[in-house]
Formats: sequence, structure tokens, C-alpha cells
Amino acid sequence: MQNETGLYSIGEAAKMIGSTIKTVRYYDEIGLVKPTSYTEGGHRLYTTEDLWRLELITTLRYLDFGIDEISQMISGEIPIDKALDWQIESLTTQVSTLTNMISILQQAKQHQGDSLRYIYDLVHARTTDSEKRKQFITEKVEASKFLEGVPEEWRGSLLYFFNTYIINQVKESAKQTIAWNELQELINDPQFIADLKQDEFLFFNMVNQPRLKAGVWLRKQEDIHNRLNKALKQKLSADSLFVQAIVEDTAMLYANLEQSANQEDFFRYFAKYSQRTRSERIERFNTLCSILSPKYRQFAKGNLLLLQGIQWKLEHM
Repeated sequence: MQNETGLYSIGEAAKMIGSTIKTVRYYDEIGLVKPTSYTEGGHRLYTTEDLWRLELITTLRYLDFGIDEISQMISGEIPIDKALDWQIESLTTQVSTLTNMISILQQAKQHQGDSLRYIYDLVHARTTDSEKRKQFITEKVEASKFLEGVPEEWRGSLLYFFNTYIINQVKESAKQTIAWNELQELINDPQFIADLKQDEFLFFNMVNQPRLKAGVWLRKQEDIHNRLNKALKQKLSADSLFVQAIVEDTAMLYANLEQSANQEDFFRYFAKYSQRTRSERIERFNTLCSILSPKYRQFAKGNLLLLQGIQWKLEHM
């Protein structure tokens, strides 16, 4: 039903996209799709273009995209191809999870009379606690010599956020169990270790001639991520003064004594390195970590905002 002005009420819009007024109102409240205009009484009015955006959101939600991902896709914060890759990976993990759960239930069904006990024992055997994860990482770091040459006081700094969000995860869901198993396979790949050393080149470069003590450096890193979380919560843009201050502080955290003498030259070096294309293994590592921990997912979103801020500053220097 279209009136003479070519506008639709919120009720009409909801009906046309097969949704509810409450949902359409929510999309307005979070800034995902705002109505083009309002009646004199303040009621929302939607255009055909607005309806298309609402239809698109409904379609993406059907494909299990989260609200945050949809918002970032529509705003252009995340390239469409990248968002699709992430979703394909996520759904692939869900398929593996469901297959694993079906296997457990089918096996339990064969143990009639004690199926619940069997389910408990089988799931408990397949999951890992923080001590098992910590032991695996410790052994892998030592065997791979990943931190060879890094002073002892700095070794915990590089793995701090990974240990906090992934190793110390209290309890696993079925989906997280699948993700952890794949993550172990990835970490066992020597090429992944090589990729990780290259990905953390700025850190390895800095610790040979650090400007700060390891404890101070780590506290500043925590402060940066707390500030990034605040920026995300307030929906600040990459070019905002708040985010740009974080960008400058982050760059100087990775400057060694010699590089800190010329901040502008180092920033260009830092920015160029930060924006290089990451390997598929590193990208998959971050995806799996985001599945394992909602806090790591937030951590990754903060890093994405930081990279956008770096790009903006580099373009305006």
C-alpha cells in the first residue's frame, strides 16, 4: 500500500518486509535504517529506498549475519568480500559443530539406559580446560622457538591478550571446541609460526631496543584497547580526534629508542607495515579466536578501528 507521497508508514514497511514494527523501530534506534521523513505528528515514513535497505538487512539476518557486521557492511567499514569470507568461515565452523554434536548424540543413543552419563563423559573428554590449553601453547612456543631472542621480561607481553581471552577461557561450547581443535592444527603448522613472526615484526624490532620497560609497555597496551572499546561504544569514526590520539600513541609504543627520534618518519614506516596484507593463516587464526572468545572478538573490532585510523592519518599527512 503506497500513499500519494510515495512513503510508507512503519506498519506498512514492517508488513512489506515480513518483519515487525518493533524490529523496524529497533533498526532506526541503532542507526541502521532511519526513516527518510516523518509525519507532522512525528510518525516514521519510509521510502522505497528505505524498504530496500530493510529488505537487505532481513536477508543478511537470514544468512546469520550479526547486527554489527551488517552495520559495518552498509557503512563501508568492512569490505563486502571480507565480510562474506568471515561469514562463510563462521558457517563452516557451525557445520562442523553440528556434525560433531550429531555424532555425540548418535553414540549416546546406542548406550540405552545410561545415555546421559555417556553424553557427559564423551563431551568432557572432547573439551579442554585452561590448564590443557596453557600446556599446549607453552610446549608449542618452546618447540618452535617462536620467542627466541626475546628478553624473558618481554615474552609474556606478546602473548598477553591471547592468554587472557583464549587460554583462560572458562568453559567451552560445542562450537568453541571445534574452533579450538582447528586452532591447534593451525598452530602446529610451521608456516603459521613463520607468518606470525612476520606479522609481529614491529614487536620483535622494538624489544631489541625498547623505550619502555615491559610492564609499562603492557599497561599502555591495555589502556589503548580500553580506549578503543570506548570509541566503539560511542561509535566514533576513524578520523575523530579521540581515535587519532590512539593511533599516535600506538605507533610510538612500537618505536624503539632510535626510531623515536623522528616520529613522522617512524609513523609512515609503522603505517605501511600495519596495513600490509595478512596471510590466510593469520586471518583464520583471528577468526577462530573470535569464535572462542567474545572478548577477543571485541578486541579484533578495536584493532580494525585502529587500522582505519592509521589509514586516515596516512592519507592526511
